[in-house]
Amino acid sequence: MSEITSPAKSAVQYGVIFGIIMILEFVIPYAMGLNLMENKTLGLVLNLLNYLFLPIILIYIAVNNYKTNINGGFLSFGQALKTGVTVTVVAGLIVGVFTIIFNMIFPEYMVEIMETTKKMMVEQNPNMTQEQLDMSVAMMEKFSSPFIAAPVTVAMYAFIGLIYSLIIGAILKNDRPQGY
Repeated sequence: MSEITSPAKSAVQYGVIFGIIMILEFVIPYAMGLNLMENKTLGLVLNLLNYLFLPIILIYIAVNNYKTNINGGFLSFGQALKTGVTVTVVAGLIVGVFTIIFNMIFPEYMVEIMETTKKMMVEQNPNMTQEQLDMSVAMMEKFSSPFIAAPVTVAMYAFIGLIYSLIIGAILKNDRPQGY
């Protein structure tokens, strides 16, 4: 009887890499004084990286690493799902914890973001009443709280990981023969 190794062995390291990359994507523009809300091109590039390219690449590498180097060339659909979701959940946890710590160290950052958002809302919809603006800002403040944003980030990345893992698992799946 062969020993089954957990997919987490491959997934955690790639999740940590993904989380660190996302933190660097936030810290570097912040340190350079770039506002991602005003610089639409940079914001678009970072969103494409974080939600499309990096998750697909890192899930694929983690699943393929598990299949070839850890599990002897075999991969079940469930193992692919566990690996992919673990990669994105670990990354989401790292970014969520970073967000909480960053907002504790630099509380003025969220105030700055809220002011920029408020200004952009007024520019985009000049007919908005003060009551509507106040209500929109109150909702934004509520949902941008780090203690709400962090769990939502983890859940969102878990969902993204699930979708991409389904696709990658279907491509890389290679079940063990029945008598193995």
